[in-house]
Amino acid sequence: RSHIPLSGRNPALHEALGIRPHVLVLNKMDLADPRRQPVSGGAGQGRAGPAVVSQAGDSGASSRPLQAVVPMVARLVADGPRYHRAESSEHNILVIGVPNVGKSSLINSLRRLHLKKGKATAVGGEPGITKAVLSRIQVCEQPLMYLVDTPGVLPPRLGDVETGMKLALCGAIHDHLVGEDVMADYLLYTLNKQQQFGYVQRYGLDQPCDRIEPLLKHMALAQGRTQKVKVLTGTGNVNMMMLNYPAVAYDFLRDFRAGRLGRVTLD
Repeated sequence: RSHIPLSGRNPALHEALGIRPHVLVLNKMDLADPRRQPVSGGAGQGRAGPAVVSQAGDSGASSRPLQAVVPMVARLVADGPRYHRAESSEHNILVIGVPNVGKSSLINSLRRLHLKKGKATAVGGEPGITKAVLSRIQVCEQPLMYLVDTPGVLPPRLGDVETGMKLALCGAIHDHLVGEDVMADYLLYTLNKQQQFGYVQRYGLDQPCDRIEPLLKHMALAQGRTQKVKVLTGTGNVNMMMLNYPAVAYDFLRDFRAGRLGRVTLD
């Protein structure tokens, strides 16, 4: 995923690939910071294999990078050693990566592009939609190519907290496991650090803010997001209306993921 061209890779998968022919696909490039795109593209060279960047969607200009995937894979397979492989003209390709980076969407896009057929595998905006290795899905006739969708796999242990936060912001880790408020705080820090102040105009602020609490309070008041909370007092339980900070924190994260806060690359 182009938001996290480096953090979005599982080192264990990279080691397992070894000398096997493989292609790195960075999707949703239209949501990444164009000033940092050369870093994203160059990050795919060397041992990681050739890189392809694609945008969300599969029509018009956004389909051009996808058109390079099938010929590139076919060429890599043809040029690579054919260990323990029967002579066959068909290609069987495994699609692997961390959760929620668009593996299923890539398969569906290639299928629509080359076969003009509809969705073959379920997609969603949260990790864990694909729960098992699925059957082969044909994506091209010439050359005959099948892709196999797989569940996302995270490394058993993340290298550092910041890598984990980046993965969580992009939906590779369930929000509730990290905490929407913690993720929103890190997102605000990152936006300010990169001088990405699209949130100021988006939420009608007078100026950028350093702390997440004033931002969430402003959003909750502007949107009327409140929740009823039961408070235990000396005379019994009392229902009080309070600002719903978790709800607006989630809205903040959702706006980032949809590109409504500007084009951002976290790495």
